[in-house]
Amino acid sequence: MRRSKTERRSKYQAFHPLLLFFIWMAGFSFSVRAQAPEKASPQTRQQLVANLRAHIHHVFVVYQENRSFDSYFGSFPGTDNLATAEARAHGFRQYDVIGHTWIRPFLLNAADTADADHSRPALIAKTDGGRMDRFVAYEEQKAAGASPARRQFARQVGMLTMAHQDCHTIPFLWMYAHRFALYDHIFQAMYGPSTPGNIDLIAGQTGLTQAARHPDETFTSDTGAGEPVIDDEEPDFGPYASPLQVVGAHQLDQTYATLMLSLSGRNASQVKTDTGDVKDDIGELAHLNHQDVPWAWYQEGFGDGKGNLHPAYIPHHNAPQYFGYIRQNPSLWSGEHDLLEFFEIVNKAQLPEKSVVFVKGGRKNPFGWKPADPSAQSVLGDDDHPGYSDSQLSESLVAEVVNAVARSPYWKDSAIIVLWDDSEGFYDHVPPPQFEPCPDKRPCGDGPRVPLILISPYAKSGGVVSDSGDHVSFAKFLDVLFDLPPLALLPDEKPYLPQGPRDANPRLTDLLGGFDPARLDGSEAPIPASQAEIPDDVVNRFPPPMTCQDTGVTPVIVPGASPTPPKGFTNPMR
Repeated sequence: MRRSKTERRSKYQAFHPLLLFFIWMAGFSFSVRAQAPEKASPQTRQQLVANLRAHIHHVFVVYQENRSFDSYFGSFPGTDNLATAEARAHGFRQYDVIGHTWIRPFLLNAADTADADHSRPALIAKTDGGRMDRFVAYEEQKAAGASPARRQFARQVGMLTMAHQDCHTIPFLWMYAHRFALYDHIFQAMYGPSTPGNIDLIAGQTGLTQAARHPDETFTSDTGAGEPVIDDEEPDFGPYASPLQVVGAHQLDQTYATLMLSLSGRNASQVKTDTGDVKDDIGELAHLNHQDVPWAWYQEGFGDGKGNLHPAYIPHHNAPQYFGYIRQNPSLWSGEHDLLEFFEIVNKAQLPEKSVVFVKGGRKNPFGWKPADPSAQSVLGDDDHPGYSDSQLSESLVAEVVNAVARSPYWKDSAIIVLWDDSEGFYDHVPPPQFEPCPDKRPCGDGPRVPLILISPYAKSGGVVSDSGDHVSFAKFLDVLFDLPPLALLPDEKPYLPQGPRDANPRLTDLLGGFDPARLDGSEAPIPASQAEIPDDVVNRFPPPMTCQDTGVTPVIVPGASPTPPKGFTNPMR
């Protein structure tokens, strides 16, 4: 459809062409956007890894929910953002068939929104073979033939997928990204919603090995149980949050290797139940005789884990719960805890000498927080999932975790990774890389981009890291840091490659690009804890009394985008 002269005209046409060039350059990434991780010389890498192991003993990952990179950092300077030529070539302008208009990215200063469709079929359709141009259309086409009210809601959600936020709404996250390192080419490892993302984080796959080993367990539709996991069926093992989850549809028992197993080292031999598919893995880990690295998973609403029904708890976000050999073996399941225990352990400095700590929010924060928006007072979640979580409550959970570590003895030897499990079906302009196909011949992954922030005394301050990776990069990082055998090379997984974990794949970054070699070798001072701390009276106020100026970041101008929502848009919140 040809645009009208009025539509083609923009306020930027009044600018001198040279000034427009500089505005465009302000949004362009000055870092190298590599398609594969940058390779250091063997000697340089060997020294970097040695220094990393000498300094980093505790890894904390705050695993949030459902945000695309562009939806949170689409106007963050120095990144592959919405002001780039690449964005203009990949879905920057999408047609609203219900409203008969074109929708471009727009700024939305709202912390509460509706939940867009982020199922596997939706994400595959929205990315449209890498064209990234059907985010609006997919949401709207679902309402074809529906009532006018349903069509209007679908239109609002369609337009919502093109919204992005900045430091006016999520200042804490922008501050961390500015003072530490922001990765702008990390993708969700599987086309799918929350559960696959959570499993990918700890297993480097969602069951391709299991499907190859047990073809009868292969999924047969876009919903329901099956391998690899592509949907949000509840785990086959409790605890659950409601009686419906107890009797409802459950996912298959997951039986392949995880970080929980490899981190156990020689103690993996203590795992005795449900080990048929990892028996040789356990034997190999016992043979290698590595010291274990204790792990802990802290999740909101978990309580004591003895069958409690807590409304904040979301079982399908608890990845270890899907694995029978974790859930049914006390030596592993003892790593599961309630969110509030995290703060007790860190405040009392009771972590082991080395550790890996996972932190998950939930549906109802335990801190008494309420959104600033009076119409969203029932939105109490803090894991960043649109529909039940508030962006500002969610970044406050991140700040609570970061503050706890920064004020503890662990700051000096820590790395905090803030990562999101899927893109929520919100627009992102970067075409995802493609790896092995799923059994339905459509791509398993990668899915759309998600943000990743590295907070550490040894991070590159103000660094934008463009090494390409996905959720599996986290496993690859732990493999390097703690000298773990890659999951992909364990004997029960290796025969099925590439249908299995990707933590030995050279196309994926191991996240080392976010660390500053000078800080690691002592030639430059580490970043002090004060750079990570946010005062409690700021963290616990909504909206937070922090401005873009306080973060040290000025959002770039995105030519062609709008600083306000499009005409006819009403922010859908339910």
